[in-house]
Amino acid sequence: MTAELVRGQNHLLDRTRVEIRVAAGGPVVAGVMLGDAQGRLSGVEAVAHPGAPRRTGIEVPRQAAAEHRIAVDLDALPAAVHRVSVLLALPSTTGALTTFGAAAAPAVAVTGLDGTALARYTLTGLDAESAVVAVELYRRQGAWKVRAVGQGYAGGLPAMLHDQGLPQAAELAAEIEQAVGLGQARAVPAPAPVAAGRSERPVTGPAAPPAGDRPSPAPRTASDDPAASAHGAGAAHRAGPTADQTAASETGAASPTPPAAGPVDYRHPRRRSTPTPPDPAPSPAATPSTPATVPAAADGPAQPVAGDAAGWSMEERLYNQVWGMFEDLARSVAAYRSAADFAASRMEQELDEALADPRNRLGTAGDVARATARDRHATLVTQARAALDRDLGQLVAESQVVEPALPPAFARWDSPVWHGYQAPQERPMALRLGDLHLPEVLDLRIPMLVRLPLERGLWIDSGPAALVHGGPDPEREVGRRELGSALTDGPPDEAELGRLAMETAVAIAARLLAVHPPGDFAVQVIDPAGTAAPALAPLVESGALPALPAPGAQGVASVLEGLTRRVDLVQMAVRHRAADSLPPDLDPAEQLLIVHDFPHGFDDRALTRLRYLADEGPAVGVHLLMVADRARTREYGPVLDPLWRSLLRITPVPDAHLADPWVGHAWTYEPPLAPAGSQVVRQVLGQLAAARRTP
Repeated sequence: MTAELVRGQNHLLDRTRVEIRVAAGGPVVAGVMLGDAQGRLSGVEAVAHPGAPRRTGIEVPRQAAAEHRIAVDLDALPAAVHRVSVLLALPSTTGALTTFGAAAAPAVAVTGLDGTALARYTLTGLDAESAVVAVELYRRQGAWKVRAVGQGYAGGLPAMLHDQGLPQAAELAAEIEQAVGLGQARAVPAPAPVAAGRSERPVTGPAAPPAGDRPSPAPRTASDDPAASAHGAGAAHRAGPTADQTAASETGAASPTPPAAGPVDYRHPRRRSTPTPPDPAPSPAATPSTPATVPAAADGPAQPVAGDAAGWSMEERLYNQVWGMFEDLARSVAAYRSAADFAASRMEQELDEALADPRNRLGTAGDVARATARDRHATLVTQARAALDRDLGQLVAESQVVEPALPPAFARWDSPVWHGYQAPQERPMALRLGDLHLPEVLDLRIPMLVRLPLERGLWIDSGPAALVHGGPDPEREVGRRELGSALTDGPPDEAELGRLAMETAVAIAARLLAVHPPGDFAVQVIDPAGTAAPALAPLVESGALPALPAPGAQGVASVLEGLTRRVDLVQMAVRHRAADSLPPDLDPAEQLLIVHDFPHGFDDRALTRLRYLADEGPAVGVHLLMVADRARTREYGPVLDPLWRSLLRITPVPDAHLADPWVGHAWTYEPPLAPAGSQVVRQVLGQLAAARRTP
């Protein structure tokens, strides 16, 4: 049940990974202050704000908006942090609200990653205040609680920060205002009033991006199918406009040039990165532990460096850098599309004004008016494209530096890093689930990373619907040429799609096995018809799958019964803190269940168990990967709709069905298949099998 808090009231949190959702009557700035046990701030680095949106365990929005989402991972916070205070402030650059009392009272909700509201607080009683500490999460005797604060400041951000004991309060407030001003063109308009009785179902969405927990380029699905929303495991919960809100803001009086002028700066002032100083004797080979650099030109812009984003380890820095690349590409393309739309609308307006007089519609005057409007349109579009090409060129250069430096968990199957693969000693923070790109630049691929452990299952769409949302033909052909398995000429038929879907499932399973320490991850398969044997060969040959799955309904029931029992036992052990009492025959490894050709071989009991595993399994290490054509499940009616909604839909062929929740771009997803004819998957699984046999 959701706790409705009043000022000063607190509520115990039953989880440490949460979202803080803000809804206000106009654009507000959202930030987070990280204090010690007495609430004091250690310095400006203890404040996450639009100019420095990422701190360890914290992700805040970059812009002023009427709705915000703040991602908080309490377990990841430094040990010295005991208070996480959420601040809201009215930006001085909007020319709209100047006090909170002039608009509807803002509301703050602390929710789980699935959108379940844990506590709500409406900040009533505000009047002349322009900044307010809304709520705080605080640590007390090893547990985290949320308290409704509602402390307002008529002096705005400087007064609030000074009250928190920050000597540089005025300077930091000015920096926040400057960062908000740079991104103000993309501020989210105030939400429409909610009708009485309407449910408060959250917008799903990275990521990964996505699309959830800590930010990742795991986007959400932009199809009519609600099952295709991403922001499951590792999907990025970016605070920003939805697709509809973005479209509304970009079709108005938008600037004909990108909102952020100048080329992308790879010192990342907006990402607040901390570049690693160059090694006195840099190695010529870029490895996951050594930043790969490109010598800077004497008078040119700063050159890209692999691993220059913020983070405690090289892996975390690379992860954050990939997310920064995704964000920069989304911003640049959004600016270009906005400028192109503005140029088109301006040309139409000029033509309407020039030709409003019937006497000017014919003859020389009409021709001149048309030519002038079209020339101005072409000029605006050319300028916007030049700015986009400049940013894309630098992003491509960064990708060329970052891609070779990625560790195996983040790397493509054709990366040389796999030739030196060794079984890891610990699980990585994320996994590459494929690639994302936009039609404006086909040769720039952004890795789609999802956080580990997986918190949502995966659904590989093996039906013809996988082709419905495809991108333009040139884009599709580029992706098809890079698929690991040879495709026949023309669109793949149903049988070929099914084969590619199962190969994609095996590639993902192999990658999950490869990035976990030996024995920490296991794979089980349900294949009632026994048609997946060719695709499963690498898993069987390496011993990752002890034998081919038993066919028929009996095989389905046997696997589901064993996994259901595992989930029940682990849940009880966790609930009663009795992990030592688990049966000795229980495999402690995380389990990935691959379900092929669903729903063939499933009866009502099996369906109930499958839904149970999809809902309860991820929390105790049982993950679902389904290979299915949803059209075949129509006979079950809406009973399976919750199952599809709980899964992240991906496709075995390039498909433009994913959308980020920030600006709503339709991203083309490409599956993580190995190159055609490559034996890299078998080699990696073989080395992993040898590591399992080594005592």
